[in-house]
Amino acid sequence: MTLFEAIILTIITASTPLLIAAIGELVVERAGVLNLGVEGMMVVGAAAGIAAAISTGSSGFGVLVAVLAGMALSLVFAALVLGLAANQVAAGLALALLGLGLSGVIGAPFVGVQRAGIGKIEVPLVSEILVIGPVLFHQDPFVYASIALVIAVWWFLRKSRAGLVLRAVGENHAAAHALGYPVRRIRLLAILFGGGCAGLAGAYMSLVLTPFWTSGMTAGRGWIALAIVVFASWLPFRAMIGAYLFGALTILQLHAQSAGVPLPSQFLAALPYLITILVLVLIMRERRGGAAGPASLGVPFVPDR
Repeated sequence: MTLFEAIILTIITASTPLLIAAIGELVVERAGVLNLGVEGMMVVGAAAGIAAAISTGSSGFGVLVAVLAGMALSLVFAALVLGLAANQVAAGLALALLGLGLSGVIGAPFVGVQRAGIGKIEVPLVSEILVIGPVLFHQDPFVYASIALVIAVWWFLRKSRAGLVLRAVGENHAAAHALGYPVRRIRLLAILFGGGCAGLAGAYMSLVLTPFWTSGMTAGRGWIALAIVVFASWLPFRAMIGAYLFGALTILQLHAQSAGVPLPSQFLAALPYLITILVLVLIMRERRGGAAGPASLGVPFVPDR
């Protein structure tokens, strides 16, 4: 394998959890709900996934448990923001903190316990093509699932009637309610989908990327996924581009450190996050302080108002 192929493969690996989590949050926000608890759901998914995989010896079961754990935590958020009309920003931050603490409890018995990662799927014949084959047709199932998610979410939002209804709820929940659409049920399903995606992204962290558990292993990726949604202007394919750009920045700064670039390693490690903040600032300035997101994003819905 050439150095170029190795770099591309590591970029894809680093980008996949970001893409999965960002796609889930994109659907949630298109429904008009702002869930800042992605980091908490991701890290709980990572802890629950590795715990289930080690306990049962089945990585597939670990992935399922991780998805269910993310969805269970998202139900707590849904109960607050849909049932009690709580402030979505405060509830999301509380969810992130709850997830970080809960993951420590779940993962404590499994610290340092290693497990064989999930293998890659090799597509016959085409995987032998130089450069393109190993990069595109010899990947783990999560990579293929992330691409399928992007396509499915794009089709759902742009081509299906249910996606049109979800977007209508995100733009004007009062008008959607007046037309007879179940706003809270639609938002609940969107929140559950986002939680499942965050849990799946967490499972990738603990079962594929680094097949063992360590506290805080998501390392802020949930917050980056939130930034990617804004960067992508709430569009699935742009979210894919944003995830791979950040993944590329993360990997390239590691190669810069190994190549002996005369800059502090701490600065290089922080560089992807700094560039992400800079890009978001430029985007907001271009939009003159306003985001082109759903009009009802972050606004609580109470049926009798």
